[in-house]
Amino acid sequence: MDDTHVETEEELKARLTPEQYHVLREKGTEVPYTGELNNEKRKGTYYSVGCDQPVFRSEQKYDSKTGWPSFWDPIKPDALVLQEDYELGTKRIEVLDTCGGHLGHVFDDGPEPSGKRYCMNSLALRFIPDKEQ
Repeated sequence: MDDTHVETEEELKARLTPEQYHVLREKGTEVPYTGELNNEKRKGTYYSVGCDQPVFRSEQKYDSKTGWPSFWDPIKPDALVLQEDYELGTKRIEVLDTCGGHLGHVFDDGPEPSGKRYCMNSLALRFIPDKEQ
């Protein structure tokens, strides 16, 4: 985790929307097929809204037909923090940004080359399209 600048809960509440705060800090989940980034098709970079750090590239995104933006790999190996999650009574792997914000979960049913499905909440991400040349 990145401890260089940790925002207080009050700072986060002031900066994020209530929905973003719920997902990032209270481990909420948006309703499937409602996230604005689920159908995003442009080339660009996805940033965590909690840390404002790049976490995925559009080339790593695919349509998992689950209703959430899905990626087969992060932008770089240390862009995310993975931890075991037993909240639903079964083992899952939670995906956090480097500031400790909940982004979603990763599953072993994704496409090659990784075989992973990083199933993310749109509310936890910000998309910046590549500049057109």
